[in-house]
Amino acid sequence: MKNIPSTQEKNKINELRNCILYELKYSLGMTLSNASSSDIFSALALVVRRNQMDDYFSTQERHYQARKKRIYYISMEFLIGQSLRNNLINQGMMEITKAALESLGLDFEIIAKSEEDAALGNGGLGRLAACFIDSMATLDIAGSGHGIKYEYGLFHQQIQDGKQIEKPDDWHASHSPWLIEHQSQAMIIPLYGRIVKVQDQQGDYNPMWMDWKIIIGIPHDYLVSGYNNNTVNSLRLYSACASDSFDIHIFNHGDYLNAVNQKIASENISKVLYPSDEVLAGKELRLTQEYFLVACTLRDVMHDFFLHSTDLNQLPEFVAIQLNDTHPALAIVELMRILVDEYAVDWDIAWDLTQRVCAYTNHTLMPEALEKWSVTLFELLLPRHLQIIYEINKRFLLEVERWQPGRIDLLASMSLIEEIPEKKVRMAYLAIVGSHKVNGVAKLHSELIKSNLVPDFYHLMPEKFTNQTNGVTPRRWIQQANPRLSSFLDRHLGNKWVTNLNLLTKLKALTDDRNIIDELVEIKKYNKIKLSHIVSQQQGIVINPDAMFDCQIKRIHEYKRQLLNILYVIRVYQKIIDGAAPILPKVHIFSGKAAPGYAMAKLIIQLINQVALKVNNDPKVNGQLKVVFLEDYKVSLAEHVIPAADLSEQISTAGTEASGTSNMKLAMNGALTIGTLDGANIEIRDAVGHENFYSFGLSAHQIAEQRAAGRSSYDEYLSHAELKATIDSLISGTFHSDKNLFSPIFHMLVSHGDHYFHLADFDSYYHAQSQALADYSDTYSWHQRALRTISGMGEFSSDRTIRGYSADIWGIDSLK
Repeated sequence: MKNIPSTQEKNKINELRNCILYELKYSLGMTLSNASSSDIFSALALVVRRNQMDDYFSTQERHYQARKKRIYYISMEFLIGQSLRNNLINQGMMEITKAALESLGLDFEIIAKSEEDAALGNGGLGRLAACFIDSMATLDIAGSGHGIKYEYGLFHQQIQDGKQIEKPDDWHASHSPWLIEHQSQAMIIPLYGRIVKVQDQQGDYNPMWMDWKIIIGIPHDYLVSGYNNNTVNSLRLYSACASDSFDIHIFNHGDYLNAVNQKIASENISKVLYPSDEVLAGKELRLTQEYFLVACTLRDVMHDFFLHSTDLNQLPEFVAIQLNDTHPALAIVELMRILVDEYAVDWDIAWDLTQRVCAYTNHTLMPEALEKWSVTLFELLLPRHLQIIYEINKRFLLEVERWQPGRIDLLASMSLIEEIPEKKVRMAYLAIVGSHKVNGVAKLHSELIKSNLVPDFYHLMPEKFTNQTNGVTPRRWIQQANPRLSSFLDRHLGNKWVTNLNLLTKLKALTDDRNIIDELVEIKKYNKIKLSHIVSQQQGIVINPDAMFDCQIKRIHEYKRQLLNILYVIRVYQKIIDGAAPILPKVHIFSGKAAPGYAMAKLIIQLINQVALKVNNDPKVNGQLKVVFLEDYKVSLAEHVIPAADLSEQISTAGTEASGTSNMKLAMNGALTIGTLDGANIEIRDAVGHENFYSFGLSAHQIAEQRAAGRSSYDEYLSHAELKATIDSLISGTFHSDKNLFSPIFHMLVSHGDHYFHLADFDSYYHAQSQALADYSDTYSWHQRALRTISGMGEFSSDRTIRGYSADIWGIDSLK
């Protein structure tokens, strides 16, 4: 029975209804009769944004009057997803919005589905940044996110004949109702040019950067509402365009075509996320993107600072800059350039100010993934910045020499410039040297940074290194993604868990209550049926919601080991063919994108899809095993998969995953984890209880020992008959008529050392999988463990993470 709205609620519903019709008519030029779902969404979003604006201006005024430090969070990615639901939840408008739309004869779910995911990121890095800005607003921390307004994002993934095909991801950035363009705040960003050596009035060397080309940066604000607190911060996104006058010199010499080409090239800077760096032009565009982002951000930083003070010595009192990975590391150099060149600050003072302002988050343990940029490219694109990097490096190496006199090897290994085989700038080293804090994103990761990745830097400056384990926002990943679980938590815990996730611990006392467990079973069943419909619509595959849903949803990469998962599926399939049926039906769900130039990852996607084709259509399998690859993984898809998962695959090679966040989202929603002791998995296992975590595989230490001992994957392949049969199926023609199609995978595993230890961990993984499936047969016991898992996840809220950054790194307090 529906609740009858009060008079006050009726008035709010009518007011919202009229506002939607007003925006539809006067902003979009539509009436209800000729408006599409997308038009209604845009009108509704404009109403929501209008409500945000009043809170935004009052928030900014309150933060300004408080004269407190502000955090500028710079990231190449912000994977926001859809914004309507999130904004309605945080503003407490969800129910009246549904009622207002219903009064217009409209279904909220249909309207909400018409919103495109904002294509501003790729994977965990961008989704973490999105969670962080949500938590900053919810905790009323003065700050903003800073990124690029990509027109096309990464790419739209289609699967054709099992292969990943990349299509432009046009998310309609140019007319998103959430973005507010500020043409009047356009910024001039210089690039290219040359350095002229001149002397100042005192006769000192004073390099001048001259003859640069200009790019215009246009800021756009996306408003970020805190949860139920009237705080609204912003995510500022910059788009690039050439100056309206093009290059007057070129134009005046009659070369109009080149002038137009320059304009097009300039605007490419904000066209697409991570252009391919396989060719020189791609490298140049990618480095230009990184500089464009930090240059625009620092214009805003300095503008904001001068509202409070004209004394640059006070910069660290008002400004904190967080570098999310190495992509924004040039902020260190750009801030030095501004201080030294534009404001004539003495070098030593400028360096002290820069270090006190900047902090760096490392997100990778793999040396090959640490960014390095060609000195030649720097010289072309950013000649003054290269000079500053050389000066930073010279002074830093003098510090290394004082620390370890005569250690020429250290001078080479710790230099910001890699000399062989090509001169390159080591961006991670620049970020470490130029920051006052360097943090990892899980306890193991932070320890491995110190012991394995950059041990010499740690020994030289141990006080810089710290840990802040990642977290995710429960507003998005429980309240929005899993409303039935959210209501369950409200009933049994009250509603304060949304901003105090540690209250989940109270659920432990309920794990022996059969009625509670029955509720949880029904919630999971509902979410699985919902996902089953999506799979049927997208793939034409019918899956059984009573089967175990085993989910691995993340970027496709060798170290994340989707290959290990599909090898297990092949082994189970072979056993079924041999007459050994599994005890329960099981569905393996994969989703994720491979980088366009990453041939092995793309081949793994093709293998998964070819195995799916074989398994799903073999009458001998008879539905006991299904494989699904959901194309075009994005936030809105994850919001359907995560609440439906029974088993969470977190199976990266130990010592390779910095933290992970899908592990947290899935566990919060009641999935049990099968995983290695890697990244945040260790902390999750400790939090939820070892008995609720299917641990397998070699540890990071054991892997390091086996690498050092010269382990042979070929010997492992020969010594295990069942494993050999599984691997041999890759080249037997079982999954494709072209027997050579998957031979690169076969040889990577058998002949080329199996760098990520698929074979060494296979047995352990197989047994852990078997145990999980056996345990799943006891529905009551499984969901008891699911509830215990949820109860242990309070520490993995991004609110806790942001409190840690604020206290330990930024020195910023909440203003409420």
